[in-house]
Amino acid sequence: QVQLVESGGASVQAGGSLRLSCASSRYTYRSYCMAWFRQAPGKEREGVASIDTDGRSTYADSVKGRFTISKDNAKNILYLQMNSLKPEDTAMYYCAAAYHFGYCPLLSSLFGYWGQGTQVTVSS
Repeated sequence: QVQLVESGGASVQAGGSLRLSCASSRYTYRSYCMAWFRQAPGKEREGVASIDTDGRSTYADSVKGRFTISKDNAKNILYLQMNSLKPEDTAMYYCAAAYHFGYCPLLSSLFGYWGQGTQVTVSS
């Protein structure tokens, strides 16, 4: 059973920054499409950012210019650097992985492996 473990969620004020991490010891991120999704109470899960096996990233319009996704293939850690946080960024953030090469779309149906989530709360 592949496990993804997120960390780094916290409560911050608007304008602040956080860095989320997602670690796994069971497989290499070099062969996987990796992504961050989020889900706020009463809302559907939405894709935030993805990074493909060649290191190319895709972002939701709502986070472009504020969030940066990256990964350390040697350590099998995925990151999400979140700057200029807004109250509407408040959500549970999930790390996801898919054994998939090429373009990595923000479609939850593509991803077969999910973490347990880490809570991000942004107050105004």
